Amino acid sequence: MTGATGWVGSVVVRDLQDHGHQVIGLCRSEDKARALKATGAEVVLATIDALSSLNRAAASADAVLHLAFNHDFSRYAESADEDAGAIKALGEALQGSGKPLIVTSGIPRVMSGAIATENDLPSSSALVGRKSESAVMALADLGLRAATVRLPPSVHGVGETHGFVPILIRLAREKGVSAYIGEGGNRWPAVHMSDAGRIYRLALESGVTETVYHAVAEGGVPFKAIAEVIGRKLGLPVEAREREHFGWFGAAAADLPASGSHTARVLGWEPIGPDLIDDLEQDGYYR
Repeated sequence: MTGATGWVGSVVVRDLQDHGHQVIGLCRSEDKARALKATGAEVVLATIDALSSLNRAAASADAVLHLAFNHDFSRYAESADEDAGAIKALGEALQGSGKPLIVTSGIPRVMSGAIATENDLPSSSALVGRKSESAVMALADLGLRAATVRLPPSVHGVGETHGFVPILIRLAREKGVSAYIGEGGNRWPAVHMSDAGRIYRLALESGVTETVYHAVAEGGVPFKAIAEVIGRKLGLPVEAREREHFGWFGAAAADLPASGSHTARVLGWEPIGPDLIDDLEQDGYYR
């Protein structure tokens, strides 16, 4: 498993272990390796671009989960290329084995007004520009069971640092206003981190029968509602602003309604974590 010490990955590790699975996790530093070993997992010490190490580790595993991704937005194109290279190496290691490979991507941006489902193909205009799904599709003839878990822009929970909600909180503090665009009706799907983590295990245990899974608990939270709770918690005004207010964070204007009903049905997945707006009431988000 790559990304085993990450935000969602750490939840996946715990869930797998709680259900009797042994985890071997890729770690890029000694500190992260020690933390992962403390959970009872085994460790492969290497970076995500060490493709030969990835290949060897994957070849010895019964299944591979790929959750690692560099979320440094200043080098996002390079991160997307690294991600695609890692997926290629993992897939080649499993060639002809029939073993599962599950990778991670984001909810695609589909036609305006439409709700994204598991049947929608990834598009070149996907919000974050990741290449995960196209890399997986290129493995179709290698004789493995490959699938993608699509995560919403907000996989929320206290302690989140890389997701879109922490970005909005930081931006509100910097600008002195919690803002939205237009009427703020554009929608974001969301899922609590605990619910997102279970999708990976359930997909594995079900035999990876689908090519795409949607970790979507809420199909579309209005952006204005998110801005309102952030503004109230920070004691800041909540106002409409032009898109330029958000700078590089163009996702503020995105309308991304999505459904996870098919995934819930085939996996028997029932989200139990708090909704995004309720969760944002916790003071831990603003410390």
